[in-house]
Amino acid sequence: MTMEKIRVGVLGATGMVGQNYIRLLENHPWFEVGYVAASPNSAGKTYEEAVSGRWHMNTDIPKSVRKLVVGDANIVENAVGKCSFVFSALGGDKNEIKAVEKSYASKDIPVVSNCSAHRHTENVPMLIPEINAEHIEIIPAQKKANSWNKGFIAVKPNCSLQSYLTPVYALMKAGYIVKRIIITTMQAVSGAGYPGVPSLDMVDNIVPYIGGEEEKTEDEPKKILGRIENGKFVYNESIKISAHCNRVPVVDGHTACVSLEFGSKKPSLEEIKKIWAEFRSVPQELKLPFAPSQPIIYREEINRPQPRKDRDADKGMAVSIGRLRECKVFDIRFVGLSHNTVRGAAGGGILNAELLKAKGFFD
Repeated sequence: MTMEKIRVGVLGATGMVGQNYIRLLENHPWFEVGYVAASPNSAGKTYEEAVSGRWHMNTDIPKSVRKLVVGDANIVENAVGKCSFVFSALGGDKNEIKAVEKSYASKDIPVVSNCSAHRHTENVPMLIPEINAEHIEIIPAQKKANSWNKGFIAVKPNCSLQSYLTPVYALMKAGYIVKRIIITTMQAVSGAGYPGVPSLDMVDNIVPYIGGEEEKTEDEPKKILGRIENGKFVYNESIKISAHCNRVPVVDGHTACVSLEFGSKKPSLEEIKKIWAEFRSVPQELKLPFAPSQPIIYREEINRPQPRKDRDADKGMAVSIGRLRECKVFDIRFVGLSHNTVRGAAGGGILNAELLKAKGFFD
């Protein structure tokens, strides 16, 4: 018996993250795109008209989406009856996005967001399902605080976190205290959207500044690794993180060089590799469609991971790790890599939605 698919909407559907949602949701076993929305400039056009000349995916526009008429993302009523929940890939002013996402939730349309607007809202979960799936338990308190019935908001973190936080969490889950981390990210140009960073800035160059990235890389883990108390999140302030974020001339794939200091108890390098190899969590237990079968893949080659060779590991949803060795300042150092437009963007949002569905939040 074939399961009836849930009809979903995509807000910001004509942008790079929105296009990735459209691409990745084609033939999804649980979800199908029933509504697309974007800016007023695109509203009223068919989807293929709205993205004409600026479809940037390496596959064709799915036939099921081509003729959908694009709605104005600011007019929530257009989505009512066309979808059960929406993925939000909106761009623009943070306060405006915050208000728009709340308006959808108020109309009984849950929002699974890629945007940063609600990442630090006190009762909105910021999810990496392998790390903090239990944070969805705050959603009833969020709904009650806002007098919402079926609607709610859940968000994913910044793409820069995906390349290092899951392997760090795996060590914490194994019982080791992590005290301090220094991270240097080398972030792909696709993270800036389209048209992104001008080619004359990137060719033969590295740009050692990405607005807001260092703050996100340092602060968002505190919420993800935190706990729920009295219907609000209490941040984990025990780990100190210092980040350097750089834009590099790579199309897809964010790389992170990580130095990490433990508490008094320190695992051996072989034990760390074993912890990473054996790490599984809620998405794997639930067999969610977008979950990587092995969330952390360790590469023994001395020169891996590399973006071109490793970003697509396990549907682009796994974290590839390599170069684990002792650190002469802290305890260990390693290199991590994740696909920023899949795991770090639309694929991560889809995995969040799969978790929410599996736990009954769309019933």
